[in-house]
Amino acid sequence: MVDQTDLLADLAAESAQLDSLVAPLPAVDWARPTLAPGWSIGHQIAHLAWTDQVSLLAATDPEAFLATVTAAPDVTRMADAGAEEFLAPPAELLARWRAGRTALADALAAVPTGEKLQWFGTRMSATSMVTARIMETWAHGVDVADALGVVRPASDRLRHVAHLGVRTLGHGFAAHGRDIPTTPVRVELVGPGGDIWAWGPADAADRLSGPALDFCLLVTQRRHRADLALVATGPVADEWLDVAQAFAGPPGGGRQPTGRHGVPA
Repeated sequence: MVDQTDLLADLAAESAQLDSLVAPLPAVDWARPTLAPGWSIGHQIAHLAWTDQVSLLAATDPEAFLATVTAAPDVTRMADAGAEEFLAPPAELLARWRAGRTALADALAAVPTGEKLQWFGTRMSATSMVTARIMETWAHGVDVADALGVVRPASDRLRHVAHLGVRTLGHGFAAHGRDIPTTPVRVELVGPGGDIWAWGPADAADRLSGPALDFCLLVTQRRHRADLALVATGPVADEWLDVAQAFAGPPGGGRQPTGRHGVPA
């Protein structure tokens, strides 16, 4: 079991790392385009601020959350619309993101153990929601870092992203309109510190191995499989590399291969 206090601390640390990257930027750099079509660095932070606000609503007022989802003209476009809605001058946007993520952390810490929160097409525990916020913060941080041409150091917080990536194997297949496999997959990843992170039966025929960072880049669709040092054995594991998706909603367009390991398209 993951301790909720430790998980929230990791979310705060992941947010602080990204915060330290964008806070010193001049306004012109907030308008710099990222690899997400139509999204600037400002859009990336606005999206995180908007998602924090929607998550806070789910944690504190489920009826209002459901009303918001029901009223949306197109649920699949809510993320884009939310990013545009929350886009603001850098100082204002930064303050809003900071206040929102603090309020969300306080609200999730107060959710009773075992209680399920409403979410898009599902329900999830507070622990799962914190894990999802870590994943999103990290993934959008990758977009920001790529736009700035910097490389952020990998941390053991990637374990949360990897865990979510493993848990969403079936979702990735379903999101791409494919049958959810029943064949187990053994996942063995090398963490930033050199230790092995493993999921699934040790004797499974289908296997996936490689650096934890590469797996996280795959399941958040920040790199194409061809640019990652992941090794798949067996048909299910191999197909998974094409459809992996740790985030909710329809499948994204993904990234095009560059032919260079770890380099963004």
